[in-house]
Amino acid sequence: MKWVIRIIQGLLVAGFAAFGLMKLTGNEMQVQTFEALGFPLGFMYFVGICEIAGTLGLLAGFWKKNIAVLASGGLVLLMLGAAISHLMAGQGMGVAMPALVFFLLSLVVFLGKRADKLRN
Repeated sequence: MKWVIRIIQGLLVAGFAAFGLMKLTGNEMQVQTFEALGFPLGFMYFVGICEIAGTLGLLAGFWKKNIAVLASGGLVLLMLGAAISHLMAGQGMGVAMPALVFFLLSLVVFLGKRADKLRN
């Protein structure tokens, strides 16, 4: 199970790094998404910074479990907010699905790393 969590953690590092950089560089698709949700563009940059911080935390978490627990916990909350925002905007489950997938994968890492930390 340890290696499954590490693989998921690595995939999350790649995914959050990509989406965080897209937000920080003002990618047109991300701008349109945040405008459609009714959020200011400053919030898009804030979310991008949070995703990059979470990416760095997950990366450091390969060596320090405590950091992985904190980073994945923050990303769980971030993705839960994203999924709820899409659903409340009436965009449907299809649009919210990527956020839900990232939410579930972050939750798996959070719970796995937390359980591993408690065992040791």
